[in-house]
Order: sequence, then C-alpha cells, then structure tokens
Amino acid sequence: MAQNAFQPPPPRRTRGIVLSALGILALAGAVHVVRRPLMMAAPTCMAGRWHGCFDTFNGVVLMTLVTLPLAALVAWTLARRRRAAGVVGAWRMSLAEVGMVHGTVPFVWMILMPGAGAGTVPGRVSLIPLRDLITMGPLGIAGNLLVFAALGFFAPMRCAALASVPRVLALGAGCSVLVETAQYVLQLDRVSSVDDVLVNAVGAASAAWASRRWWRTTAQARSDRPRPAPAPVG
Repeated sequence: MAQNAFQPPPPRRTRGIVLSALGILALAGAVHVVRRPLMMAAPTCMAGRWHGCFDTFNGVVLMTLVTLPLAALVAWTLARRRRAAGVVGAWRMSLAEVGMVHGTVPFVWMILMPGAGAGTVPGRVSLIPLRDLITMGPLGIAGNLLVFAALGFFAPMRCAALASVPRVLALGAGCSVLVETAQYVLQLDRVSSVDDVLVNAVGAASAAWASRRWWRTTAQARSDRPRPAPAPVG
C-alpha cells in the first residue's frame, strides 16, 4: 500500500474548517438563545404593524434576520454587474457594501429609538470614561461592541484607504460620536456616554483586525479602475 494513499489536509485548510464549524455552532447557539423573544415579535412584524415591531429591539433583530435573503440577492446582483464590467474583486466589493449597510443600520436604528420621556426629558451627557461600563453589564457591552462591528469588518475590504486598524478605530469613534450627539440633540431620553463611544470604536477595530486577510490593498484598488480602450491602428 502506498504511503501517500492518505494525505492530511493542509494546516490552513484545517484551520478554516475548524473556524467555520465554530462559527456555525456559535450562530446556532445565538439563535437558540434569542428564538423565544424573536418569536414574540413575529406576529406583530408579520402583520406589518409599526408599534411592537420596528420600535422594539426584538422586532428589529427579527426583521434583520428575515431580510438576509434580500441582502444576499442585492450583493449577488451588484457582483454580477461588476463582473460583467470586468471589475476585479467584484464579489468582495459587493459583499462588503451590503454587509456594511445590513450589519450597521439595524444597530443604529435601535440606538436612536426614543425612550419613554423622549421630547420632554432634556439630553443627558456622561463624559467620565469607564464610569458607565459597570452599569452596562455584559449584554450591554456586547451590544455596543457589535454596533459598528460590521462597518469595521467590511470597510477595509471595500476601501483601501481604511485598511488600517487605527483608521477603523477612528472611523468607529467618529460614527459613534455622531450617533451620541443625535441622541442628545433629538432628546431621545437616552444618555450620551463617552463609554459608548469607546466600546463602539473598540468593536469596530476588533472586527477590522479579524478581517485583515481580506483587506483591499492599494494595488487592487488601482486594478479596479476602468482601462482605456486601445487607440485604433492606421
């Protein structure tokens, strides 16, 4: 029997399989945990009623999951058009654009939901770093880490100028400052906290670090530019 009859998979492929399996298990566990609150919002959302669906966290999360096939269809359409135009990295660019929008807008929507005293309670600001982390709790910290995680993960894949963890950290902090400012100006009965900005920025930077192997380089960005047609001979 030949010694090379069985070849073990290369280490990189094995690592990819293990990470994919862990990701699937984590996703299944998350779905198992949130299935009950999501099912509570399902009748209201399926009936198309605003109150009880789009003004609740459970309803927004449910609609985000339900619209995943639509997001995939949009990414496929964009990629197909770009490939027809000869754009290099069409799939990566299209997935990055759709991922940034689909993964960020629902979180921003939830952050800007008005509280019970919206419009009457004046805006509140907390500018002492790390003071609000204790009151956030593990769930609150995890939620704040995810607010701009999709933006941090996909932005360097779409734009070569953002292919840097410090730049994505600054981007996440800037976007978070805008959201916290909107909470204060619109008097949404929420506290505009510097800790929210810090955790949001760290979440964006951590997601960017996780996607660094797929970042778009300057050379790739130049190759995406349309090439001029050759001049006619004679």
